[in-house]
Amino acid sequence: MITSLEVDQESCIGCGYCIEICPEVFTWGPERKALVYNFEGCKSCDCISAIENCPVKAISVEGGSYEKV
Repeated sequence: MITSLEVDQESCIGCGYCIEICPEVFTWGPERKALVYNFEGCKSCDCISAIENCPVKAISVEGGSYEKV
């Protein structure tokens, strides 16, 4: 079970895939890079797809793990 998410701002290229896949959790930050703004929304979206589809693997799972479904 995912307990928290983090977007590495140094790695994020601002492609927006995560925001498109999971807008309940991710949003645009001030530097046009993705941010996690509502982790609780992860219960109703597809965060695993957002993690797996990040082209630069900038989204990390903190304090837990996830399983590919």
